[in-house]
Formats: sequence, C-alpha cells, structure tokens
Amino acid sequence: MRRALFALSLSLLTAAPLAAGAQTRPAITGLAFFRDYTTQTAAAEKFYGPTMGFPEMKSPDGTLVFPVNKSQWVEVLTTPDPKPNDRMAAVGFTVRDVHAMERYLNAKGYPTAEPMHDNEFAVKDPEGYLVYFVESPYPTATGDKTLAGIPKMVAASQPLPSATSHRMIHAGFVVNDRSKEDVFWKQTLGFKPYWHGWQKDPAANGDDYVSMQVPDGTDWIEYMLNQHNPDLRQTGVMNHFSLGTEHMQTVLAQLQKNECTEKACTSIQAGRDGKIQLNLYDPDLTRVEYMEFSNAMKPCCSDFTGTMPGPRESE
Repeated sequence: MRRALFALSLSLLTAAPLAAGAQTRPAITGLAFFRDYTTQTAAAEKFYGPTMGFPEMKSPDGTLVFPVNKSQWVEVLTTPDPKPNDRMAAVGFTVRDVHAMERYLNAKGYPTAEPMHDNEFAVKDPEGYLVYFVESPYPTATGDKTLAGIPKMVAASQPLPSATSHRMIHAGFVVNDRSKEDVFWKQTLGFKPYWHGWQKDPAANGDDYVSMQVPDGTDWIEYMLNQHNPDLRQTGVMNHFSLGTEHMQTVLAQLQKNECTEKACTSIQAGRDGKIQLNLYDPDLTRVEYMEFSNAMKPCCSDFTGTMPGPRESE
C-alpha cells in the first residue's frame, strides 16, 4: 500500500511541471500576415503588385501572396462567395514556439480551428475572427525544411525597389463586444495598451479605437468599436492593415513612380493619434493604411503608452 501511495505521489509530482508548462504563454513577437478575399483577381494583383510595389507569389492552393518583408506578408484569397459585407479572412502573428502556443490556447479553452501545418495553426477569437500563429524566426535557406508553404516562400523572397513599405505595423477589425475580446487578447494573450481614442469630440460613445501591442514586440491590433450593421464599404474601412514608414513623403514619391494616379495616392492626413496617414483601398474596398512610425503631433485623446515601431521588420 505504501509503495502504491509513493508511486502515485511521484507521478503527481512529475506531472505537475508538465501541467504548469502547458499554461505558460510563449512569446508573441509581431504581425505575420493579413488575409483578405477578392472578387476581382486581376485588379487585386495590380493593386498589391505594381501599385504597392510588392512581389507576387502564389501558394500551391492558389492563394496570392505579397511579401512585405521576409517575415510579413499579405494573403489574398480568390475563393468565390465571400461574405457580402466583409472581405477580411484572417490575421496572423509570429510566435517563438508555435506548438507550445497551441497547447497553451487549447488549455485556456480555445480549440484549434485550423490544424497545425507548416508550423502554423489558428483559433477563433470571441468575435469569430480566424487568428493564426506562425513559428518565428523564419528559415532563409531554400534547402531548410523546417518550414514549408507560405512562410518558407516569404522567407526566401526578395524585396523589389518598387516597394512602398517594408514593414507591417498593425491590423484593425470591427469589435462588437469589447469585454469578451479583452479576455482573449489582453488576459489570455497578454496584449498591452498602446493608445485609445474617439472619432469626434466630445466622445459621445466612449472609445471608438483601442490599440494594443503584442506582448513581445511593437506591432499592434486595433479594436474598431461602435459599428452598427456596417456595409461592405464601412467594414472595409474598419477591417484593415497598416504599413509603416519613417516619412510619408517616401511613400508618396514611390506611389508616383509606381504610376498610382488616383487622388488617394496623394491624400495625406493626420489621424486622431497624431500620426500622418495615407489610405488606399483595394478593389474589394479593404483599406490599406500607410502610417508614419511616430506621431507628428499630440494625439487627440490619450498619450501613447508603448514603444513606437520602427523600420526593422518583426522577428
């Protein structure tokens, strides 16, 4: 009997570190990709390719891939029948240990929505958005078999001189229930407050925008609040991604070289956060927001509480 009790106690002691380890969140270092749909393939290829200046690649399943740098990219799905009022498909983040992240999220009650492949997997947040986690750092040698698929393609890509930016810095999306999202993004994943604000003074409905940085980097997400039954155009404004630059004049000059003649290609403004912006829209109305890394003037509503991003790409 004593031997049996001793064996049971020993098994519990040895199992305890494993259970504790399953509850440890691996480092989340930045944005990996933004994925959206298109119903106009040729026009999307022109927009993300020649106009924005990114090289075009294609995955085996036909997904259009536009590398921003060797660890960040835009995915465009040509799958038919997207939702009538939304083209956003997923957002991805880089993590140090993707397998540990899957165990961690499963233990926290978030089941795997897209199974592990090519060292990436996905869960759904409380709003139903597909959120991917991708192993980082990426291999650079073409013979490295550590990763396959899109991450390996991107890691082996070469930037073009026509690129309008080399850094993705944030992604935003419509949030209807902030408290539920906070449980996922803040409490479970450890995202940190960065900035918050509202569209018009005074703030009749409280915050319209809430930005939170990844726990182990400077990229961030942005809750887009107080949206009620938005149509495709309004959702496209809200469900967006942002490309960083040190000086917006650099973006303006490159867009001109890339023969972007639309008025939007020369229309810059200061956002409510005090950062200089330029907004373009792809053929399905998804917004691409160019943004300077640092604010040029005082933010409207709150001060920044995190570190500013810079030109160095996420790792």
